[in-house]
Amino acid sequence: MSEPVLDLASLELDYEGFRRLALDARLSAHEKIGFPPAYREGFEAAIFADILAKLPRLAAERGLRVVDVGPGCAGLPRRLIELCQARGHTLVLADSPEMLALLPDAAHVTRKCAGLFPKNAGEVGAALGGPADAILCYSVLHYIYVDSNLFDFIDATVAMLAPQGRALIGDIPNHSKRRRFFATERGQAFHRAFTGAAEAYEIAYDTPAPGKIDDAVLTGLIQRAQAAGCDAYLLPQDAALPMANRRDDLLLIRP
Repeated sequence: MSEPVLDLASLELDYEGFRRLALDARLSAHEKIGFPPAYREGFEAAIFADILAKLPRLAAERGLRVVDVGPGCAGLPRRLIELCQARGHTLVLADSPEMLALLPDAAHVTRKCAGLFPKNAGEVGAALGGPADAILCYSVLHYIYVDSNLFDFIDATVAMLAPQGRALIGDIPNHSKRRRFFATERGQAFHRAFTGAAEAYEIAYDTPAPGKIDDAVLTGLIQRAQAAGCDAYLLPQDAALPMANRRDDLLLIRP
């Protein structure tokens, strides 16, 4: 196996960082969105099935308005584009111009809106042409946390939802859940198998984790969405997904 071009784990990624990755011709599509290939290759069908289980109207209905915030350029947005074409949905993709240029155009279905969400929420709403029936933001919230205010993100997302609309903010790294998992025997065995290390993985409780999303942050986002009139739920991922043991999904539903 060839050595990776970049050590992705060492990069401090944000909106501008992903713009640079998108332009790096040495990288695979998964690497351009910040994942080592082993974290996504062979998993995208299962990931997309888990998304559709939480946004069931995407596959069951026709003519919806759909937004994908931070789609990147790998396989998941391509699957969503194909589904929206098949179901006659209007799809707006909101990401950097460099990422959007790597995705196919789909006439009369897909509209691309360049910029950092929620700062470009007005342009996304105008491109959508009405309130959204489904909003997807997958593996992105922890980067929005770096670039923006998460309450602003929740406010803009809730404001964009139509009645009975759903927003899935998925694949959120939860620092608290990660600590809980690695404190177990199963978590320690996972660590040994993944790293090859013989020593135990030390868990530090009651220590601050600046810049990390944890239970407290997620609880605050749930309460923010509820205060704005949405139901909000923290959901597990399907156990077959590659990071289900340390990531959560946040589902917002406008009654």
